[in-house]
Amino acid sequence: MNRLIPGLLMAALWVLLLYVAPPLIFWFVMTVGAAAALREFFRMAVKTSGSGVRVLAIAASLSPVLAAYAGTPAAVLTGSYLALLGLALLVIFFYTAFPDPLAFLLNAGFSVFYVSLCCAFIILLRGLSDDGSHWLLILTAITAGSDTGAYYAGRAFGKRKLCQPISPKKTVNGAIGGMLAAVAAAVLLGCILLPKVSCLKMALAAVLLAAVGIVGDLLESVIKRGTGCKDSGTMLKGHGGLLDRADSLLFAAPLLYVLLLWEFFA
Repeated sequence: MNRLIPGLLMAALWVLLLYVAPPLIFWFVMTVGAAAALREFFRMAVKTSGSGVRVLAIAASLSPVLAAYAGTPAAVLTGSYLALLGLALLVIFFYTAFPDPLAFLLNAGFSVFYVSLCCAFIILLRGLSDDGSHWLLILTAITAGSDTGAYYAGRAFGKRKLCQPISPKKTVNGAIGGMLAAVAAAVLLGCILLPKVSCLKMALAAVLLAAVGIVGDLLESVIKRGTGCKDSGTMLKGHGGLLDRADSLLFAAPLLYVLLLWEFFA
């Protein structure tokens, strides 16, 4: 119940954001969420000697999400450049505030791409077309279905480890079960929300997006294992932190945007 109730509340809030909230509110909530996720990442992987410098670094890293309000890839690209420029200036002017300036620059710079840039694509997806909310809901169903299917398939049939040094509980059969669940969720929702889209293309996209989501999940496991953290945070009762819940979605969102931009579903 500690996982079920918060999970249902998060799902309800997400649907409200997608279908009820105006673009400004959606952007604002995503910005706050990205800031919280960046805080989790910095707590795990980015070391500074003062909270003031950490706040400035998080604010600089948030630039791609702030720029996503303009709704164009060019704006997000500009925001990414400004984020890296801001982090570089922090290291230059507050060099002695960092135990290891180079490690700070590398890890904080990675957060710009891993958290902020990927989150910016979620905002771009919502504003891409009239069907933006539908696509985001389908993407969420793909990543959530993949996680759930992998869990149950892994418990029932999993023997061969998928990537034991990083995540000992993940199995090859679990990954296959997760992809099948992702395909089922995508095709079902696609038939309801986007009936003009080919079921075959939706299924193929679901396999790709689920696979990329697994990469995102494993990537966060690498970060947690490398920093000695069990969870990215404690914000979501029973679910860990925001990064623990959004790792697959973050990594898959840019790929879906690219597929839509190149008219894969046409």
